[in-house]
Formats: sequence, C-alpha cells, structure tokens
Amino acid sequence: MIDDFPAGPIAFQGAPGAYSDLACRTAFPDRETMPCPTFEAAIESVRDGVAALAMLPTENSLAGRVPDMHALLPESGLAIVGEHFQRVQHCLLGPKGATAAGIKRVHSHAVALGQVRALIHEMGAQSVIQADTAGAAALVALWNNPEDAAVASSLAAEIYSLDILRPNVEDAPHNTTRFYVMARIPRVMPPDRPDLITSFVFRVRNVPAALYKALGGFATNGVNLTRLESYMIGGHFAATQFLVEIEGHPETRAVRLALEELDFFSREIRILGVYPAAEFRLAQQVAGVDAD
Repeated sequence: MIDDFPAGPIAFQGAPGAYSDLACRTAFPDRETMPCPTFEAAIESVRDGVAALAMLPTENSLAGRVPDMHALLPESGLAIVGEHFQRVQHCLLGPKGATAAGIKRVHSHAVALGQVRALIHEMGAQSVIQADTAGAAALVALWNNPEDAAVASSLAAEIYSLDILRPNVEDAPHNTTRFYVMARIPRVMPPDRPDLITSFVFRVRNVPAALYKALGGFATNGVNLTRLESYMIGGHFAATQFLVEIEGHPETRAVRLALEELDFFSREIRILGVYPAAEFRLAQQVAGVDAD
C-alpha cells in the first residue's frame, strides 16, 4: 500500500504478533505498530492523535463479518482511507524442543481453532480457547511445556521465540481477512480516479419495499454494489441500518444520481470513506473475469 498518510504509529486490536499486527507490518512496513486491548481503544488512539492510523478487521472469507464493527465505525469520528487484505496462514507453534507428535493441547482464539479442525483431529489433541492467537502464543512461551502448542502467525513465533512445528495448518487455503485503514482526516480522491471504493451507511424505515426503492437508483445508473449488510439499531427490530460499499466516487454523475435517489427514500446517509481498491481486490476481479 502506498503510504502517503501523516507520520506516526498504526494501532491495532490485539497482542503483538496478532494477525492485525501482521497486517499493519505488511501494509505499512516502515511504521511502528501499536497494540490496543480493544477496537474502541485503537479507534480512540487515532482520534486522540496518539496513533496516525488504525488497522481494523471488517470481514473474513471464512468467518464472515467482524461483530460490532458496523456499530463502531459510524460513531468513531474516523474515516476509512484504505483497505488491506491479509492472508491468514496459521502455524502450529511450540516451545523449543517440542514436537508435533507430543502435543496434547492446542491453544488459540475460538475462530482460529475452528479453522484448524483437521489438524486437531489428526493430532488427537484437546482444543483450548484463549482470548486471541497472539495471546495463546505468549502463554505457550510462558508455560514452556512441550505438551502445549498455539495456533498463531509466524510473526507470533518470532516475537515469542517459539518453534514452528507445522506451517500452514489451516483447513482452507483461501482464508483471508479484510481490514479497513482508518484515519482522522478523510482521504481526498479525484472523482475521475479509477478503481475507487465508497463505503457508507444509511437507514430506511421498516416498511414494505423501502430497501428495493432505496437501492433502485444504483441499478438504473449502473453502479456496482460490492457489499450490502443490514443491522438492527439499538436493539430495535423496526430500526435498520445498512452498510453499503460501491465502486466509484460520490461526485461522478452515476454515483451522484444513485445517492440522490437513495436519499429520497432514506432517513440518513453517512459516507464513511472513499479510497482506492486494494490490489488483492483488483486481482480477484481479473481472475473472476478470466474464469467466466
């Protein structure tokens, strides 16, 4: 990713060595990474100027959307200024001298354990849920027991001085997490720049055909929707918010007309960010065209 953002650390949720940490280092190799205990703390660090950017996961190709992110972003005071796709390559990590054959307990985050079921079944080991992958690696290093292993990243192995007993142990080879890059100031993109993504949220009343009418303008104006998700607001079944991502800039004619039609049927529209599509996305689009 081209790094033309203000200087400063990039914050993430999790312990050092988490996949979010790996995403930060991959996308911004020259920046210091800042671990935070929660998503809210990572957002606050950027809002308060302690960090320049935040790397926040939004969806995973296996696990789906990241819970609560839809509720945090609109009220965060930050803007989406980029996206990053991080390949999740789980490794079986153990203390020095341990062997895969001697492992009796495998520690990791619940989602990660669910993504290495074949490995755990093959080993006949017990799954032990921990708060996160990097935290599991830290515990295994602390215990220094050859019967305990962690499922985490190769970065976690490096940070906590663990051996990689087996690399790439995930069940699905396409396991990928998409991240939003967040900043205090929105990124100003020229409307005629190609391959832009616009993210926004809107609300409609819970009445028949409201969503159909609200989104009709995107179809009639030839604007491609790449993401559409609904969420309840404040626990009320009659109040629904939608997170939408489209291809294009709000100031281009087609998108502007589509948003005007959306506004006519909506109670609120809030732009979260306009940013370049990641190379990973563009490569998948090309591969999809070739496959057809």
